[in-house]
Parts: sequence; C-alpha cells; structure tokens
Amino acid sequence: MKAVYERGAGQPFASRSEALSTRGMVATSQVFATQAALEILRSGGNAVDATIAANAMLGLTEPTGCGIGGDLFAMVWEAGKDAPTGLNASGRAPRSLNIDVFRERELEYIPSRGPLPVSVPGAVDGWHELHKRYGRKDFAELLAPAIALAQEGFPVAQLTAAAWASNARALSDYPGFADTFMPNGEAPGKAQIFRNPRLGATYELLAKGGREAFYRGEIAWKTAAYMKENGGFLDEADLASHRSEWVRPVASNYRGHDVYALPPNTQGIATLQILNLLEQHDLAAAGFGSAQHLHLLTEAKKLAFEDRARFYADPAFAEAPVDELISREYALERGRLIDPTRAATAVRHGDPRLNSPQTVYLAAGDGDGMLVSLIQSNFRGMGSGMTPADLGFVLHNRGQLFNLDPDHPNALAPGKRPFNTIIPGFARFAGGSRLAFGVMGGDMQPQAQAQVIANVADFGMDLQAAGDAPRAYHGGSSQPTGRAVAPDGGRLALEPGFSSEVREELSSMGHRMSNARGVFGGYQAVMQDSRSGVLTGASDPRKDGQAAGL
Repeated sequence: MKAVYERGAGQPFASRSEALSTRGMVATSQVFATQAALEILRSGGNAVDATIAANAMLGLTEPTGCGIGGDLFAMVWEAGKDAPTGLNASGRAPRSLNIDVFRERELEYIPSRGPLPVSVPGAVDGWHELHKRYGRKDFAELLAPAIALAQEGFPVAQLTAAAWASNARALSDYPGFADTFMPNGEAPGKAQIFRNPRLGATYELLAKGGREAFYRGEIAWKTAAYMKENGGFLDEADLASHRSEWVRPVASNYRGHDVYALPPNTQGIATLQILNLLEQHDLAAAGFGSAQHLHLLTEAKKLAFEDRARFYADPAFAEAPVDELISREYALERGRLIDPTRAATAVRHGDPRLNSPQTVYLAAGDGDGMLVSLIQSNFRGMGSGMTPADLGFVLHNRGQLFNLDPDHPNALAPGKRPFNTIIPGFARFAGGSRLAFGVMGGDMQPQAQAQVIANVADFGMDLQAAGDAPRAYHGGSSQPTGRAVAPDGGRLALEPGFSSEVREELSSMGHRMSNARGVFGGYQAVMQDSRSGVLTGASDPRKDGQAAGL
C-alpha cells in the first residue's frame, strides 16, 4: 500500500498526517470522547473498554448523533483470530405496534418524529454484551469520565452546535426535549458550556445496576410510563425482552483485500456489492476524481441500492440471500447493466436467487492487537424528540425505516427489527494489516466506505488522505421503507475539490447534478500494521473529532 498521495506532494486536496502509536489508538468525532478512551487504555483497559467509554462520552457531548436511546452495531477483531466477530445490538418494534395502527390513522409512511417511530433502544445491551465477552475493567470505571463531565459541563463543539440548533427547531415541542437539551430555551451554541446532570444520574444508575437498570429497573419504568402518557407503544415488556445478537460478519475480496460487513438487518453488504461491481473496472487507470471514476462509482451504487431496497430486512422474519448478493457471479451479471458512457435513469433490483440522517462512528485499537469498529445512532439526528422523564436522553426513531406494505421483507411487525443504516467496517489488506473503519451518515455510509477502500486500494492513499479526499454522494435510490424515489435516476452531489470540467462531463453523461451539502458523512479509522504492530489513526475534518494514540 505504498502511498501515491504523499502529504505535501501536490495532491488536489488538503490532508494532514496520520496519528501513530504502538500502545493504543482511538479515533472518534469528539475530542472529549477520544481522550476518555485514551484514559481507559492508559489505566489498563483494552480496546473494548475504551470504545464503551468513548461511546458514553459521545452520548453526552454529541447527542445530535447518538445516545443510549439508540441502537448499536460493532465488530471486534482479537489478535491472532482469522476474522472479526460481529454484534447486532439493534432494537425491535414494540409488540403492540402493527401496520393496522397506521392504516387506522390513514398514514402512508411512518413519521420521523413523535412516539410512533420509537423502537427498543439497543445500545446499552450492546455495551453489556461487549463488556461481558471482552471487557477488562469494571463497567463503572468506563462510565466515570462521562458522569464527571455531565456534572461539570463542557464547551459544545462547532459542528455539533450547528446540528443541535437544527434539531432543536424541529423537536423543541416534544415532551421533555427542551427541558433537557435547550437550557434557557435555546440550543447551546459553539463554545457554550452545556451540562446534562440528568444523563449523569442515568449513567450512575447504569454504573451500579448495569443493563438490568435500563431494561428492567428504574430507567425502564420511567421510559415506559413516559411513552404511555404521550401516546407511545413501547412498554416495560418490550424493554425487558430485548436481547442483542452475536453474528458472523460476511466478507468479499476487493483487489486482494478482504472487506468485512455485518449482514442484514443492516445495509453493510451494500458496501461489498458496490466494491464487487467496481472491481470489474480499472479505477486506477481512470484516475481519482475523473468523470469515469465518479460515473462508475455512481452506477455501481444505483444497482446495489435497488437490491438494498428489495432484500435487506430482519433475517428472523425474511431471510435475505446474502451469499448470493455478494457473490462474484451475481456481480458480473449485474455489472453488465453499467453503461461506461451513460448514466442510468431507471434501475431495478436483481434476483440473486437466479444464480443459486446523523450517527457516530468510532474505532479503537490496543497494544495487544485488539481492534474495535463500532457505530451508534439515534437515527435522524436527535431521534424522535421523545425525551423520557428526567433521564437525560432522547429515544431514537429507527422504526421509521419499516415498510407498511405487508408483503415487503421489511414490513413492520411486532417484535421485528427494522432495516438499519448504521454499519461498522473492517478490512484486512493483502499484507495482513487490519483496518477498523466507518463513515457515519445514512445512505452515504456504504457509498463512502466503498470510496475509502478504493482510495487506498486503487489510488494509493494513506488512511488520513483516504478520508480527507473529496467524496461523491448519489441520492434518490429506492428505499426499504417504500417511499417514492426520483423518476430521473436521482441526483449526484460532489464535494468541493472536484473540477468544474469533471462536473460538466458528468452532466453530459446524463447525471443530474446537485448542490447538496452536509451529506458526505464523517470518517474514523484505526489500522494495525501486521509486521511492526504500529497503530495508525485517522479522523475526518468534516467532524469535530480527533485520532490520537498513547
């Protein structure tokens, strides 16, 4: 992986140096979270301990993307193991909620706010499962940094403040939201000190009682009572019955490098499908940022996302043909649909059986060779707006992603997990080096993961440059919710950094261009070199965070 884009050697975009260490490395979207994780590593914790501490801190300092009212997915790769292990800590629909509820209310789609899109929050059980299997330090120690800062207060970071203000405008009228997140009636601005003693007290309950406090104890009682009082369906029985699931990641090989993803109900295999289609073309010859590079990326995404809309769902209710979807044979068949000179305006899903919105992502590695890739989310920014009692967190709105067509694999059903956009990533490069990486941001996630891998494998970028490089985003594909899509093939948005000539060439190929902003995601990565053991970290300048080592 010799770097083609050496820092300061004339690359067409700005980049900074990677972070390097041998004893530990953490990359998150908030400096406070990175530092909390390093504190845990420094005191004898491992990468899983550090990740839980960082996630707890992110729930405090970046509530615009995550919190214990949301879901979690993770992969852990232990030293000496051949592949990572996966954890699906996503929650299920309330048992009393079904499609008839929406028919009676004459709703065609599940709303994004209020009580109806709330499903069981899975994050705390995810922490518990990770800690039970891998943790080294006492669980209470992992929450201590966030508990202290919740009481003391912290200055809100710039991008977080902007997102907070946007969320507050939409969610301020939901019960409890303003009391918790809008001191003095306003969202905190950049560098304003924000305290959340309510969340600190909730974390203290978790420190003493663990996951049982959340799913069967005081937190569960208060959450259920709040939801009942405000027209919700989530109840104590739904919380008490929740369990996470350990799953086997699936993998595909891209130009000699193994790339790993979690299977549905996540969209992780879309990354693998995009890469399988891109491998049929010589991106290196096309050149980074060329019209041909961006055209092929967009056309591969369109094909993968139509399959995503048709097949990805909770496998306990509708088993997706995962092996077939990520197979070489299927990729070759679907790849024939890509016109190298013209954008497709209409794409349908395939049939692989013929051949057989804001989130946080963080990565950590320790000196013993354990790597963790974890992603956690409220779904749409600060979630549903439903902010129970005095607990200090908002409930997510992941249930919005169910489909109300009873014949669709992703159809809403009691106790079912909705299609989920959040996806942790892993890769093992041809030389054996392992990479924990991810890019938060709804539909952007598989598109950006594929771009990062191509930036390294095809264009020779280092980890930091691979994330700093300008990105492309295509919107308008079919959705697992069944929502209407653009009849013109969607629109392609490019970050600044691509030339005007490339934009014009893409337009002449039939791509409808967009000036969308803020959809390009946030990347974090930690890699361990297979020979030296050196840990490398990278953090996206599009976020407020930091990659740092011991």
